[in-house]
Amino acid sequence: MEGITEGINSMAVSEPQKKNRIQVSNTKRSIFFYVNLAKRYMQQYNEVELSALGMAISTVVTVAEILKNNGFAVEKKIRTLTVDMRDEPGARPIPKAKIEVVMGKTEKFDELMAAEAEQNGDNEE
Repeated sequence: MEGITEGINSMAVSEPQKKNRIQVSNTKRSIFFYVNLAKRYMQQYNEVELSALGMAISTVVTVAEILKNNGFAVEKKIRTLTVDMRDEPGARPIPKAKIEVVMGKTEKFDELMAAEAEQNGDNEE
């Protein structure tokens, strides 16, 4: 597991970290954590890039589908690739599947967010 973390860290060195990129894990956070984070990123940047490796790919697809089916976002770009990861420094590279999904705001995004905020505000009172 440490090798995967090192691989992700080394990828971040070779690729500049985008401000609107969310690197999704299927073990660290719940799906709705990523859904809500993606909404906040879209409010701030108008689009969000969801990225994942290996087993976390299904989490990215689920998050993207929730955003799309609830009218918050549309898919702008979907990219799949294979990256070489090393479990240990000096070990043979192991190919890992990677997905990147760019989601953009829909025309009714702000309206839906306002309605959601109003609904959440009513529940707190």
